[in-house]
Amino acid sequence: MIRAKCELSLRKLGELKIIDMLERTLGVSPQAIVGFGDDISAISLPGGKAAILKTDMLVGSTDVPPGMTMRQAARKAVVASVSDMAAKGVRPIAGLVALGLPPRLTRKDVHDLAIGLRDAQDEYGFAIVGGDTNESRDLTISIALFAIADPGQLVLRTGARSGDIVAVTGEFGDTSAGLKALLEKRKGPRDLAKPLYDAVFYPRAQLSLGLKLANSRTLSASIDSSDGLAWSLHELAKANGLGIEINTIPVSKSAHDFAQRYRYGPEKLALYGGEEYHLIVAVKRHKLELACRAARGKLKPIGVVTKEFDGVRLIRSGQTVNIPRKGWEHFKTR
Repeated sequence: MIRAKCELSLRKLGELKIIDMLERTLGVSPQAIVGFGDDISAISLPGGKAAILKTDMLVGSTDVPPGMTMRQAARKAVVASVSDMAAKGVRPIAGLVALGLPPRLTRKDVHDLAIGLRDAQDEYGFAIVGGDTNESRDLTISIALFAIADPGQLVLRTGARSGDIVAVTGEFGDTSAGLKALLEKRKGPRDLAKPLYDAVFYPRAQLSLGLKLANSRTLSASIDSSDGLAWSLHELAKANGLGIEINTIPVSKSAHDFAQRYRYGPEKLALYGGEEYHLIVAVKRHKLELACRAARGKLKPIGVVTKEFDGVRLIRSGQTVNIPRKGWEHFKTR
């Protein structure tokens, strides 16, 4: 059989179009409260509760940077799924792990993977209760998490309104700078390199903070930032059919110092990196003070939701700059 010349490769399609194809083919379950397109999925349960489901996959060739240990890789795989639960204000209660293991790995490698999984379950307060193993060409760690919640307490990507305050739970750029330092072998002072390498090798999901913000009932929408600040802002704007205007780009001091030393653009590091696992939230304007108290000083307003345009733009010193929709997208980002 000859393949039609117009058939698109996955690199031309990109991750988002692949997900759209799956969603259109599978359809929408009548039990689904939250389906494709948000950080988690949810189905209704008897008694008015919802089952919250999340899965994420770490692949060695794309997700494990040079110098990352097996223990760190396993922990990172769990952090990615926990972060999406955190964005919805939900605590996982159980998890499953599916491992694709290349035959070249050793007994010690598998032991280190197990320790990394244990690190993560202990850190975030749930149990990994089972899973599957298989032989594969590349290391693959797939994590599935489960929780039960009141559907009315979920903080989805949708729900933002014009005038809501856009805020973040941390500063950006450390992971992007750390990856550049590793890949380009940039050696700097230890006090500069340590926070960057910590961000790469020991990322942290904002679970406790996400739960506090959700319980404060101050948020109208929320998204995990692991695909990058710019990309996630665009996703939040798109989900609500609104625009976002920001007045500052929250660059960490360590990323800024790294950028100065090696002549990078610090704001580009902050906007277009990824895997930082902060939360980006829309806060009801009249509840901003309450949200800041609930976050105990870890919430930084950076802009506002607006109905005047679609997309994301920076307004600073009287000038307007459109923020491109760029970030990590599997199959396209290389």
